[in-house]
Amino acid sequence: MGEIASTRRSRQCGVSPAAARRLILDLPGVEEGLSYGMPAFKVAGKFLARFRDDDEVLVVRLSDIADRDILMQLDPKAFFFTDHYRDYPAVLVRLAEVRRSLLAEVLEEARGHVASTRRVPSGKPRKAGRRRAQEK
Repeated sequence: MGEIASTRRSRQCGVSPAAARRLILDLPGVEEGLSYGMPAFKVAGKFLARFRDDDEVLVVRLSDIADRDILMQLDPKAFFFTDHYRDYPAVLVRLAEVRRSLLAEVLEEARGHVASTRRVPSGKPRKAGRRRAQEK
């Protein structure tokens, strides 16, 4: 009976902003801050997610736009995007519509992607030979 009850619970839709926040902060290396005046979450200073629309929607950074398309096909009530995010690998999540287990999976994958990306320094990288010549 416990198995059936847990299956029912996992199929229920809706995650409160507080529960979404806990899911995000339970991920390794996630720090809370602000982005556009709204609560935001980063990994090693890189954007992972943030709340918007009075905490009813969560913006989540994805590895690519194809992932967003898959999520929107999987659950079009929960996942969407606006023109602002059209060319950016992110998805908007309606917290009232998403299954907790699916949100947790999306967040874990997004966190893994963000943690694995390297920051590219501004400007042109120096060539090793040129630096050695300057040091002599």
